[in-house]
Amino acid sequence: MAVLKVIEVLANSEKSWEDATKKAVKHAAKSLKNIRSVYVNEQSASVKGDDITEFRVNVKITFEVE
Repeated sequence: MAVLKVIEVLANSEKSWEDATKKAVKHAAKSLKNIRSVYVNEQSASVKGDDITEFRVNVKITFEVE
């Protein structure tokens, strides 16, 4: 039987929501092993004038506990 744990991570990117999600997983992988999945819980963006300046994601990362 595997024991799984879920953590919530916030990340941002100047490029895209996809890039922000990748950054969240890369950062989490520095201290977590056995990451199984990532679920994008929320997306938002910062706007200045008429341009999007930053993409933000709130993700849930699932990993196996050893």
